[in-house]
Amino acid sequence: MALVNYEPWSLLDRFQQQLNQLNYADKAVAGNDNDYSNIITSHWRPAVDIKEEADRFLITADLPGVDPKDIEITMDNGVLTIKGERQSEAREEKDGYKRVERVSGAFYRRFSLPDSADAERIEAEGKNGVLQVTLPKLEKVQPRKIEVKS
Repeated sequence: MALVNYEPWSLLDRFQQQLNQLNYADKAVAGNDNDYSNIITSHWRPAVDIKEEADRFLITADLPGVDPKDIEITMDNGVLTIKGERQSEAREEKDGYKRVERVSGAFYRRFSLPDSADAERIEAEGKNGVLQVTLPKLEKVQPRKIEVKS
């Protein structure tokens, strides 16, 4: 007899996630101003940290198993879009059961950029399953003294 880990709440958790996705999709169709597009077009949603420093903004996304060449980053009208896809691994069944917890498929995230971000100098680097997008801040115009001529 094989022992199988039983999680009685996992079915309820999956049901709740599906209800949430339907709720977000309804709001997106109804014309709500919030960005629910990732729910409709994504199979999964990578975790993202956003940090503001003195001279830049940093967006760090966890993308394990995604090749940096398969990530597309675009900037249009003040919105930064990160999208790509994680391929599923071939899994074989053993002993009549299997467990797959890592999600595969397409992902899609959008971020509105602040006015202080310099969209022309955005850089991205992917390493060890982590994507880091650097958004430098615009250089502030320094006040200058204007001489009054007489």
